[in-house]
Amino acid sequence: MRNEKASQGFAAMGSEARLDVLRCLVRAGRDGLTIGTIQDRTGIAPSTLAHHLRFLKAAGLVIQHKQGRSVINRADYDQLEALAGFILNECCADETRKVANDG
Repeated sequence: MRNEKASQGFAAMGSEARLDVLRCLVRAGRDGLTIGTIQDRTGIAPSTLAHHLRFLKAAGLVIQHKQGRSVINRADYDQLEALAGFILNECCADETRKVANDG
């Protein structure tokens, strides 16, 4: 993952409301939720929720698809795992170098 893509994903989660929406979708699992259900669970007004969902979708963190007359929203677990991997990829690398240099 490139820095630019990662920064977009992290920026999308940088709002308390968007983080609430994303966590709600993560809890829901792979079946996802309708906009109405997300609204019920988060208490976010419809127009504001639509804005947040667009932002999360643009960052690649939410996938939307039509099911009949409803729009189903799902967390993109692959993208979320890629973000976690990006930030943790070099975990403790400096500690390892320090131990090698001290030895």
